[in-house]
Amino acid sequence: MANINWMNEVEKRKEELIKDTQKLLHIRSLLDEENSLSDAPLGKGVKEALDFMLNLGEKDGFISKNVGNLAGHLEFGQGKELLGILCHVDVVPEGDGWTSGPFDAEIRDGKIFARGALDDKGPTMAAYYAMKIVKELGLPLKKRVRMIVGTDEESNWRCVDHYFENEEMPTLGFAPDADFPIINAEKGISDFDLVQNKQNVPAEEARIEVLQFASGRRYNMVPDFATASLIVHQEQNEVIQRFEDFMKQAGLEKQCHVDNGVLVLEVKGVSAHGMEPNNGKNAGLYLGEFLSQLNTDTNAAHYFKFLSKYFVNDSRGVNLGVAYSDEVSGDLTINAGKISYSKENGGRIGLNLRYPVTSKMEDTKAVLENLIVNENFHIDNFSDSKPHYVDENDFLIQTLKKVYEEQTGDKAELIAIGGGTYARSLKSGVAFGPLFPGRPDIAHQKDEYIYIEDLLRATAIYAEAIFELASNE
Repeated sequence: MANINWMNEVEKRKEELIKDTQKLLHIRSLLDEENSLSDAPLGKGVKEALDFMLNLGEKDGFISKNVGNLAGHLEFGQGKELLGILCHVDVVPEGDGWTSGPFDAEIRDGKIFARGALDDKGPTMAAYYAMKIVKELGLPLKKRVRMIVGTDEESNWRCVDHYFENEEMPTLGFAPDADFPIINAEKGISDFDLVQNKQNVPAEEARIEVLQFASGRRYNMVPDFATASLIVHQEQNEVIQRFEDFMKQAGLEKQCHVDNGVLVLEVKGVSAHGMEPNNGKNAGLYLGEFLSQLNTDTNAAHYFKFLSKYFVNDSRGVNLGVAYSDEVSGDLTINAGKISYSKENGGRIGLNLRYPVTSKMEDTKAVLENLIVNENFHIDNFSDSKPHYVDENDFLIQTLKKVYEEQTGDKAELIAIGGGTYARSLKSGVAFGPLFPGRPDIAHQKDEYIYIEDLLRATAIYAEAIFELASNE
């Protein structure tokens, strides 16, 4: 059995693999709770993508199961133990500025361009075809192999939470949702809002009133757009000139117009994944920093000065007093992903905080609470996913190292990441591909793509990995 040429098996199915990947990418599988249905609690798009995978699996002879319309699985093989492959078919919002339609799945220059091509629909299809190859070759296995398909990975993980409340937990497994070679350490991830305690201030003669300010839709994305509505009682042209000068110096696109006496300011930034805010340009922080320098009303001044003091040019929590780093997983990072203020309700800052595996969120939270109480803010909507770490000597890691090194000829170094993958749901679970070393990580960015060559290579690696992991007791 050891003489299987896995890449040959992938090449035989290449056209089929590409077509099925494109079909999955055509589905606009965004979280849409506002239009939820009883059989599509997170919206029609994610349900359509889940159904697509389950129907494909049934057609190819896998045992399929829909688990509460939030997740599902495809399974084959026999054995007491279960090997899990954890994937997701939901995607982050597409954003603007694409060269071709974000769901067209257009092929050019040897790449498939689409939202989800790299995160995580392309890799999901690679892992699916890997399972299909092992199944079609009729190889003897000692474990069952199950692909678990989630629909809420980019938001609140309700899919895997619901799934594992109702279904068996795999003994070991991997998530094809990050980087090669092998990710054995994932930072802890905490999302929460810092909410301004609104002060009752006497009527005031502010030169500028801030009516509305908004930037960002997801905790885990660097906002690429921000807008503010102001009433400027004096020197409106001076404010416009200062705004244009400020954004020009920052190198950002901007626009402003007056609508029924209200001055509207707009800024375009650069989106990036929230695990490394420095890869993007946070439009909300740039606009917030500008507003902090104006003579605004008391509540707005309090909010924007707080935003500027603790978050502008500081993605490591230095100013907040929570900076931390370790050798295994690097720096603590903070992304201000959802920033908003209104004259009626005051302001909030939605944060995505990723902390090293040796750090304790309880300690970090205590430091934050002590600091913000004096700044007249409080914490709301707090959630926390603990760090994840698998020892290098684990059977899973040793097996994946061997497979990766055989197929690529490169050394399988272990990596720690700031991103969170479904691998952390398993005690013995790691993230494994699909991004090869040296390839740019364009997940969550405009013109997201996967190289077809990499899709095929990953499929071959996954096929051998499934066989090796499932054929050993």
